[in-house]
Amino acid sequence: MKKFCSNALFNLIRSYLKIYLPNARRLSGNTIRSYRQALEQLVDFVKIQKGVPLQDVTFEMLTGEMVTGFLDYLENERGCSVVTRNNRLAAIRAFFAYAADKDVTTAFAMSDLMRVPIKKPDKPIAIEYMSMAAIAAIIEQTNADTPKGFRDRVFLILMYDTGARVSELTGIRLCDLRLGKTPTVSLNGKGNKVRSVPLMEKTVLHLQKYLSIFHAEQSLYSQSQLFYSEIHGQRKPLSDRRIRYLLGDYAKKARENCTQVPENVHPHLFRHSRAMHLYQNGMDLTLVSQWLGHANIAVTQVYAHADTEHKRKAIAAATPQDNPLYAKLSPERFTISDEDTLKRLSGLK
Repeated sequence: MKKFCSNALFNLIRSYLKIYLPNARRLSGNTIRSYRQALEQLVDFVKIQKGVPLQDVTFEMLTGEMVTGFLDYLENERGCSVVTRNNRLAAIRAFFAYAADKDVTTAFAMSDLMRVPIKKPDKPIAIEYMSMAAIAAIIEQTNADTPKGFRDRVFLILMYDTGARVSELTGIRLCDLRLGKTPTVSLNGKGNKVRSVPLMEKTVLHLQKYLSIFHAEQSLYSQSQLFYSEIHGQRKPLSDRRIRYLLGDYAKKARENCTQVPENVHPHLFRHSRAMHLYQNGMDLTLVSQWLGHANIAVTQVYAHADTEHKRKAIAAATPQDNPLYAKLSPERFTISDEDTLKRLSGLK
């Protein structure tokens, strides 16, 4: 079997992180950073285990046994969760698949790595979401009588209505809006995939008013960003950090009057809430999956599981302890056991 010099491994890592992921896969900076961290931690672990300089780490050292030891190290010594462990394994597998495609002589490492199993979590994966009362209470904290407050209100309404990721919302341009008989907005999602999401009538009314204030001189064919901040007379896109700050501030105020508002409110919680409300009101999971822009419906199944678990708890609370049915209300009955589904629900895809 051919022995690989360090350059073979590290040159492939470089091309994977610097060229393939950003250009071919068009992954976000955050996603690429997570892949980089997984690979960096792995080669550092191998270096220590083998007692060799970093440049002497080779593909032959990256066996399934070594990767398993690395994952155990993350979980047992660094205190990482099972989800983090599985995420690291998924990132490593993705790199090895790329390496095997680029250099067939690395395929031996890939076949060995595929024998390393995904670890099942100790308990069902939970998903957090808010009630409609909590959503409304947060939106009501915006001051619609001021331009900034009205902007924030429209942003939050659109975030809930579309179930969009925060990056998708900040990327909306005027030309992405269609406010005619069948109003929609085009969202640029992960992997540069574009999907069209319908808009509710009340959302359209808010958007039309917003456009008359913030984009009075522009047409809907403009490339200008829909949401922005004006700093020293210049329009700047809303940042993820700014949105999180504003949302946290509005949630803190809403919590004073609505106990249903959770402690940690973040943009993705609006997305989870919208998806759950759609599912609870009868929308088929396939349509929910399309609405959210999931590449695989297995990811969307987490909402079905969460709703089932919510119902189980409600039934358990209403069932006397001595009721013979009580023993049948075990959460294990609702645990998703398929390993591939668990991998996807854990955010590995």
